[in-house]
Amino acid sequence: MQFTVNGQTHEVDVEDDMPLLWVLRDELGITGPKYGCGIAQCGACTVHLDGIAVRSCQIPAGSLEGARVTTIEGLGTPDAMHALQEAWVDHQVAQCGYCQSGQIMQAADLLTTTPNPTDQDIDDVMSGNLCRCGTYPRIRAAIKTAATKMKGA
Repeated sequence: MQFTVNGQTHEVDVEDDMPLLWVLRDELGITGPKYGCGIAQCGACTVHLDGIAVRSCQIPAGSLEGARVTTIEGLGTPDAMHALQEAWVDHQVAQCGYCQSGQIMQAADLLTTTPNPTDQDIDDVMSGNLCRCGTYPRIRAAIKTAATKMKGA
């Protein structure tokens, strides 16, 4: 099957039922999405599939033909960070950091559909992304900062 990841076309020969998470990590060496639970309950593996946030642990490879996947590596670079990545740094959101790529990818989808989110909007959309370190207040603040910055861009 052939699909695009972070703007680059890839062709992989894997079983149709292999989760996208393992295609990304094991076949393509893209390690931003993390394995957390394997049942789409924690959000650590969140990526964008054709522009929508999904849990990559539950997307079968057989459904990827022609798809566009974006991971945290494709959202921004160290030299040109996405507004969310900058806000994450500014608000010192990450502690252990394990969940952060999934958090940021979910937040990016939120800001695409809701450019001026309320606290309730943020809580509703982000509730499926778990953070064992409990940085939720900083996550909310970073999302609001990024939303403000993105409106001015």
